[in-house]
Amino acid sequence: MNRTKGYNSIFAIVIVLLIMIVFVEYAKGFMSSDTGAYSRTQLEEDIQAGTVRRVVIMPNTETPTGAIRVSFNGGLDDVTFYSTDVTAVETLVADNGISYEVKDVPSENVLITGIIPVVVGLVLMVFIFSMFTNMQASGSGNNRMMNFGKSRAKLQSADDNKIKLDDVAGLKEEKEQLTEIIEFLKEPGKFTQVGARIPKGVLLEGAPGTGKTLLARAVAGEAGVPFFTISGSDFVEMFVGVGASRVRDLFAEAKKNAPCIIFIDEIDAVARRRGTGMGGGHDEREQTLNQMLVEMDGFGVNEGIIVMAATNRVDILDPAIMRPGRFDRKITVTRPDIGEREAILKVHAKNKPLSDDVNLKQVAQTTAGFTGADLENLLNESAIKAATENRQFINQADINSSFTKVGIGTEKRSKIISEKEKKITAYHETGHAILFHVLPDVGPVHTISIIPTGLGAAGYTMPLPENDDMFLSKKKMLQDIMVSLGGRIAEEIIFGDITTGASSDIRKATQEARSMVTKYGMSSNIGVINYDENEEDVFIGYDISHKKNHSELVAGEIDKEVKAIIDKCYAKAKEIILQYEDVLHQSSALLIEKEKIGREEFEALFEGKTLPGNIELEI
Repeated sequence: MNRTKGYNSIFAIVIVLLIMIVFVEYAKGFMSSDTGAYSRTQLEEDIQAGTVRRVVIMPNTETPTGAIRVSFNGGLDDVTFYSTDVTAVETLVADNGISYEVKDVPSENVLITGIIPVVVGLVLMVFIFSMFTNMQASGSGNNRMMNFGKSRAKLQSADDNKIKLDDVAGLKEEKEQLTEIIEFLKEPGKFTQVGARIPKGVLLEGAPGTGKTLLARAVAGEAGVPFFTISGSDFVEMFVGVGASRVRDLFAEAKKNAPCIIFIDEIDAVARRRGTGMGGGHDEREQTLNQMLVEMDGFGVNEGIIVMAATNRVDILDPAIMRPGRFDRKITVTRPDIGEREAILKVHAKNKPLSDDVNLKQVAQTTAGFTGADLENLLNESAIKAATENRQFINQADINSSFTKVGIGTEKRSKIISEKEKKITAYHETGHAILFHVLPDVGPVHTISIIPTGLGAAGYTMPLPENDDMFLSKKKMLQDIMVSLGGRIAEEIIFGDITTGASSDIRKATQEARSMVTKYGMSSNIGVINYDENEEDVFIGYDISHKKNHSELVAGEIDKEVKAIIDKCYAKAKEIILQYEDVLHQSSALLIEKEKIGREEFEALFEGKTLPGNIELEI
């Protein structure tokens, strides 16, 4: 909403109200009198009683009528009443020796009776007319009711968009797939002369923060075309038909600016699968989706308009919008690998002074699973920490501290912990760390800490993955389960008791074991059959009629198999920790002393010891 226009409208309303109030109050002084319940009979009685001090007679033009104002002795309030015979009243007060005055007949006030009402009426008419005109001409908040059906997309011109594909680090394959779109927007004739049908839509799918929106802006900037941006939720309103109207208006505006790109962020807000809500076919979201389907590949012709959309819930989109002719290209924007993470870190570190000890390659190695947004946030938190400590540069310690803060939670060094709890935590975390170091497929240890964190953990053990795994092997999954159980095992070995600190570890181990049995077919007893629940059934309509894809007998067998995996992993992990019990004690003592140790200090405890090598578990 234009703030200046809003203030002008409020000022005009206030001025008109003030004029009306002044006019009414001004007129009341001339045109009204407080007659009350006083009469001529009461006047005669007061004259006889001697309480009347003075009388003012104000005859009308149509004599002998008029108004009589009576003043009393003793400080009583004056009263005014109307009389049909002012001459008789004059005679009455004269005969009784009462002081009186006869005022001239008041002439008609032209200003009050004629000019002011006309002026006020004209002002009100002009004000109402100007307000109505502004509402029709304005497309902002001044006319929200009359512009409900207007598109809320923001238009960014080619000159304003400075982002190019070179500004997007990583995503090499994704950028290559979008190159054809850029070429079409630049030279559409090269494609049409050989009979090629240009893609009408590009769907970018991937986890949050992987750079889908940035890619879309880079395509528009590279092609040098206008760029319409809108969120899927901007189409949906409580009034039926508004969303469909906004879709029509958006494509109408895009046709005027063709060739151009329409980018719809979070398209799953409006393009969910139809027939799954509680509103039936008249649901507002479905009406909006139907109009979008028609606009993208219906009876209309959208020459030079490419629709790009982003979502991280592609599984819930309607099949009609996913077919060729609507979203022809489906590009998966994956999480960056180690090389891409290093490139992204370099981009975000351009305007940040780094110390000589900062190793971005090592940071990329320790941030497996981080998206581009996570990496940007990591360096930003590091810069904030450096500025808080009044330093002009970022060192490696800032990045390490920020990594802990972002991934695990802020360390609470001031929290008071008893010596017993500190000792339990030290043995618990060392149990994890020993298995991280000994087992060949789960990566070495990076940091072990017994400092409580903001997420409620009493400590943490951070591994250092050497590679990004595209898939998980059965051996690695079993070793992950063993690592998860290591803390619980160390508590049992040392204290002969167990605590609640391993609850999240047990949950993680159980979920992984169940996935091995029901999803990945890694159990010889259950077989290569998928018994996993259908994750696509995320709607109310599907959930009501959902049926399990296995019998109760199979469910019991699955539970037995999951328990067998956990039990075997527990036994093997306990055997390994007992083998390195001396390291368990030494590492725990070092942790109690220092609260946090790194890879070099921990691995030094294994000098002269032989690692078991490959560990096989028959499941």
